[in-house]
Amino acid sequence: MTASSLLVLGAGELGMAVLHALAELAEPRTTRIAVLLRPASLHSAAANTLRERGIELVAGDLQNDSQGALAERFAPFHTVICCTGFAAGPGTQRKLARAAIEGGVQRYVPWQFGVDYDVIGRGSPQDTFDEQLDVRDLLRGQQATQWLIISTGMFTSFLFEPSFGVVDLAQNRVHALGDWDTAVTVTTPEDIGRLTARIVLAEPALSNQVVFTAGDTLTYGQLADTVDATLGLQLQREAWSVPRLLAELAQDPDDNLKKYRAVFAQGNGVAWDPAVTFNAGQRIAVTGVEQWIRQHLKAPTTTH
Repeated sequence: MTASSLLVLGAGELGMAVLHALAELAEPRTTRIAVLLRPASLHSAAANTLRERGIELVAGDLQNDSQGALAERFAPFHTVICCTGFAAGPGTQRKLARAAIEGGVQRYVPWQFGVDYDVIGRGSPQDTFDEQLDVRDLLRGQQATQWLIISTGMFTSFLFEPSFGVVDLAQNRVHALGDWDTAVTVTTPEDIGRLTARIVLAEPALSNQVVFTAGDTLTYGQLADTVDATLGLQLQREAWSVPRLLAELAQDPDDNLKKYRAVFAQGNGVAWDPAVTFNAGQRIAVTGVEQWIRQHLKAPTTTH
């Protein structure tokens, strides 16, 4: 087993970005790249595309397989990268971390592609974040398996997701979570894929640390200005205060989007200086919010 055997868990938006970047960057003759997919997904169009790129397919079910069964699947690999998020259900991230340790994996990259959970701490409005801290405690509390956490902030596209309610072009509105000076760090899934591949293949190897990335860090005021300037609009602006968002969550405590809005509005651990990031240190070009808008959005046409 060499340092160049990598298993990616999940082939959603992020998993696919990581797999394609690994296939591009890794030395094909000496690097084994595999993805763990549910048996039902092994013959999908996406799976065939991965096969054509020389990526090995491993059958497994992260949600339903036991810790021991997953440990056996993970055991042949030097590095396991978890790209499957909270959709796998509560407790899954703890199970996967334990399986990586039980399987003797030399390095585990858990699903932590998001905010700085250490700063946010336990008991935040988004209760799933506590499990992320459990995973960190588990990995830090042992020596057998090295770990690597990659903090990327929010997916850039999420700022423009109408259901999330920050930038809602159809309604010609932009909402600040907290206030206009609250900041947020974002990275696109494509950039996360490229940067993750560079981070896990870095020489000398990186381990037992939190590595930050950022496509952009900006306040909601700067976001509103950027959307207006780039699309030639004048969006109506409304701030959603922390007390308001917490009250809305209290009315509807199981609403996931309301949990996210409240935790991002509090502003802790959700933004960092791009100067401290891996991409800045390595001078790797990434997609900022203005560039993302130019690539993906156009101003809504109004009819009179």
